[in-house]
Amino acid sequence: MNVRLLDVRRQNLPLEQELAEAFKRVLHSGRYISGPEVESFEQASAAVAGARFGIGMSSGTDAILVALMALGIGPGDEVICPSFTFFATAGCIARVGARPVFADSCATSFNMRADDIEPLLTPRTRAIIPVHLYGQPADMDPILQIAHRHHLAVIEDAAQAFGAEYRGRPVGSMGDFGTVSFFPTKNLGALGDAGLLVTGDPALAEKARLLRDHGAHPRYFHSMIGGNFRLDALQAALLSVKLPHLSEYTAGRQRNACEYSRVLEGLKSGKVVEILTPAILPDRTHIANQYTLRVRRTEGWQWAETPRDSLRRWLQERGIASEIYYPVPLHQQECFRPFGPYPALPVCEALADEVLSLPVFAEMSSAELNAVSDAVSDFVYSASQLPPGQRRQPTGLA
Repeated sequence: MNVRLLDVRRQNLPLEQELAEAFKRVLHSGRYISGPEVESFEQASAAVAGARFGIGMSSGTDAILVALMALGIGPGDEVICPSFTFFATAGCIARVGARPVFADSCATSFNMRADDIEPLLTPRTRAIIPVHLYGQPADMDPILQIAHRHHLAVIEDAAQAFGAEYRGRPVGSMGDFGTVSFFPTKNLGALGDAGLLVTGDPALAEKARLLRDHGAHPRYFHSMIGGNFRLDALQAALLSVKLPHLSEYTAGRQRNACEYSRVLEGLKSGKVVEILTPAILPDRTHIANQYTLRVRRTEGWQWAETPRDSLRRWLQERGIASEIYYPVPLHQQECFRPFGPYPALPVCEALADEVLSLPVFAEMSSAELNAVSDAVSDFVYSASQLPPGQRRQPTGLA
């Protein structure tokens, strides 16, 4: 059975009539930039994030960029962020002229560990950007305490975690800023690029609104140098149609993630390969934006190819999509070498060799879910069924 990593049509087509009506409404309004569609969505989405102010952005990446600009972070400054995350987190730090300082990851949650932050602080440190990776919040209380002690700003990168909570508080509401992505693959996906910046600080909100529109207010009078980071009225209208369904989309992903874990947790004790299912920590919600396994070699693994890469090829031969988020940690990326040298970060380097994300989108059928679970189970069995000295690489793989 062929199983896609994600099929956005299954989420969008049931709303085709409502989405078409939203498009027609914007088309006939003649108001394609800013306006009531954007303002209405900003208010509704900020409420989900538990924030006083929401500023619609052209993307989640631009939301991080504007947050850094609004905080006045630039050349000579340092910002601490995880190395095991999507490029945009550190890329935006570099774009404002600051230096990204990379922290290692927690082996359980894959997020930044608070204990790793203070050794990285210098007199040049201005901010911390924790990432709520894969849909599970980072451990925010100790991070916020460190920031408070050292007078640092906190920008929550909640691109993958819109709607998640940490100890009863929505992600994005705890730092100076929270940033959200509505890229089509997210639990709440636009029909193109879109993002959101949230804050509880009225002064920061006003500054962010200026920065997203060339720093101008009124028009053609520029108090600062900004950019064009506006959320399109059309994307705001389409997202407004989908926003009431967010809890349903998230529940579907969580249900699929729980079913995977129920089936696959019994594979942890493989003699040749070890499958570790995602940990869901008890004081936070995991919205399952990704379902990410760790695929680890044990003493019985005899091949040069990593077990993760072997499993991915096994799935591909059976028509099952998967993805590696992320194969190279940021501190090892060529583009960040001028900001180094960076020390080894053993946990995130191990994760980069071991993680594999399975299809988990809410609209998956039971047959698709079973096909993926069965294929992973068969892989472990195929690798482990023969006694030592007679084991072969799983059938069909070079």
